[in-house]
Amino acid sequence: MTKKTILLILLLILSGKSFAQDSPEKTKTDSITKTVDLSFLAGKIIPLNANTLNEVIISNYHINDSLLNAPAAIGILSSAQLQRNNNSDISASLNTLSGVYMQSGGLNTNRISIRGIGARTPYGTNKIRAFYGSIPLTSGDSETTIEDIDLEIVNQVEVIKGPFSSLYGAGLGGAILLTPKQSAYHSSRAAISTTTGSYGLNKNTISYGFDSKNGSLNLNYHKLETDGWRNNSTYKREGITLAGELFRKENSKLTYFGNYTYMKAYIPSSVNKETFDNDPRTAAPTWAASKGYEQYDSYLGGLAYDWKATDWLKNSTSVFINAKDSYEPRPFDILTQDNIAWGGRTQFFGNGKIGNMKTEFIAGLEYFNDGFDGGTYENLYQDNNGNGTLKGAQLTGSKQQRNFINAFAQLRLQLAKKWEIQAGVNYNKTQFELDTTYPPDIISSQDYSYKGIWSPQLSLLFKPTSLQTVYASVSRGFSLPAIEETLTANGTINPNIKPENGYNFEVGGKFYFLNKNLYAEISLYHMQINDLLVAQRVDDDQYIGVNAGETLHQGIEVNINYRWDIEQILTISPYATASIGKYEFKEFLNNGIDYSGNKLTGVPSNKINAGIMIEKKGFYLSSDLYYVDKTPMNDANSAYADSYSLLNAKAGYRFELFKGLSSHISAGVNNITNTHYASMVLVNAVGTNGAAPRYYYPGLPVNYYGNVTFSYSF
Repeated sequence: MTKKTILLILLLILSGKSFAQDSPEKTKTDSITKTVDLSFLAGKIIPLNANTLNEVIISNYHINDSLLNAPAAIGILSSAQLQRNNNSDISASLNTLSGVYMQSGGLNTNRISIRGIGARTPYGTNKIRAFYGSIPLTSGDSETTIEDIDLEIVNQVEVIKGPFSSLYGAGLGGAILLTPKQSAYHSSRAAISTTTGSYGLNKNTISYGFDSKNGSLNLNYHKLETDGWRNNSTYKREGITLAGELFRKENSKLTYFGNYTYMKAYIPSSVNKETFDNDPRTAAPTWAASKGYEQYDSYLGGLAYDWKATDWLKNSTSVFINAKDSYEPRPFDILTQDNIAWGGRTQFFGNGKIGNMKTEFIAGLEYFNDGFDGGTYENLYQDNNGNGTLKGAQLTGSKQQRNFINAFAQLRLQLAKKWEIQAGVNYNKTQFELDTTYPPDIISSQDYSYKGIWSPQLSLLFKPTSLQTVYASVSRGFSLPAIEETLTANGTINPNIKPENGYNFEVGGKFYFLNKNLYAEISLYHMQINDLLVAQRVDDDQYIGVNAGETLHQGIEVNINYRWDIEQILTISPYATASIGKYEFKEFLNNGIDYSGNKLTGVPSNKINAGIMIEKKGFYLSSDLYYVDKTPMNDANSAYADSYSLLNAKAGYRFELFKGLSSHISAGVNNITNTHYASMVLVNAVGTNGAAPRYYYPGLPVNYYGNVTFSYSF
């Protein structure tokens, strides 16, 4: 029996959904809440009334019950907002949030930064932790991938900006929480959906779910394919997800989750300025010649047990497994990796009184173990008669293992009728091992551990009315180096590398106005990052890390939503968000060059979004305008990607064919003005052999899509 087969069986047996999705709905008693057993509503948006904006319920990773009561900047995307585009790419939705910037060089090539944190990562996303339910999507090597999760199985996305909470561990930029979608209470539903679009876009989804008194089941299958608009950019992904609940009782239940994903994506890579301007569909020459791609099988699974010990104490305990077998031919070599991560988390929730002051608390422990066995091989594509990749002799081999423990606690205390204080702390202890297994003459074994890291958090919240909140907070965060950043050029561990760390100071307010039809939010933040980690390239596929200085992140974020109902037949809902930031190197000396005072690489200073949704008896029309300021592409600030604006629109109609059977037909256009822009930049690109640096990933030109969905409820 193969390892893949064993893993798949384990996932089907030991699959589990997040305790984070079993967040009980709460009723307000002043500022502190009283729990009511309405767990089937967890993660959903609960309307204040039929003609006002909806109040957002957040997951119970937080100590708060709603966005309004959380003394932090948290961006929320509902299921409907996630599907305001073509149902295949999360970047368009994430980029509507203030302070969040997701660059996308392709469906498989992305970088997410929050308030400038993570912007200088050469490839991919780090310094941000992400969870799908209770299952971490961030590897022990600090890399985060959320784009593989099918949007149609996500009920809500929460983006916590900055190191606000003590509950997430190592995530200097913040955390992203994806809430799995569940069946409606005591019902069954089957659905089929098809999306087609430009450049060979084709996505098909089949789902079935039911909910009963004793449990629930949700099954989803999706297949996504596209030819890509650039050469060597074909993409294919398919996956199956199983989730639900078992053994429901008055005070306990078991939840389960399992997911399998297969992905193969060809890589066009970045191009230089001349190619970007004159022939953006072209792939980088070496990647086109080698027909480079990445391919993997990914497995996620977990179990969670929730139980209520007493009226004032509950516990949620979960275990998970996350495995990925990947194969990636690049022009310079072929990379193979076999990753397995596993761990568990237990979390206690309680409430009571300290004197006359109402309190709530969360306390728990998380263990995470992650490792891989991999190596590189020669890529003999130049000797393969134009057929692309050809695997040659082994070049390197290594095994890596990283594990950490997070202990965390958070307390919410009502000082007076309109005043609250929140305090939290996180303790992290991380260690890792590195074994060099090939070539034989340099076989070695090394291990290292970081000193324990304490991350405190303190917030003060004032509620002048039940629909207005003003807060101030201070919190400390940290980000651990990726394993490659801890190595010297000869592959040995550098004990002088330190984790990045910094304090975030923030004030903000959240307000409902005009009879709850207008919601406005503003936040101001100031964060200084110390021991800045810089990835220095020493070979085609080798980087080393150095602690080279400090960066300053400060800015203002504004969010406005309005709902206008016209005689209950027409609803107009405009929104606007803005991020005005100042991101710069405060002190930065690298390779003898002083970059102090320069703008931070890879992040625009300003980003503005505006949009509108118009709805009338099943018909709707939505449009989003997206502006991104110019982006510095290197630390010297000698090269910038131009600013750009994108305009997207979508129209649709929802209707019932007969009782129980409904349909949704929609069509949309992205980049209506056919703007030429860089959807992602490769920071600090360096040209080799006299070639110009390849900074640019060209963005999609104007493109179209359509969707048809049928669903039957019974």
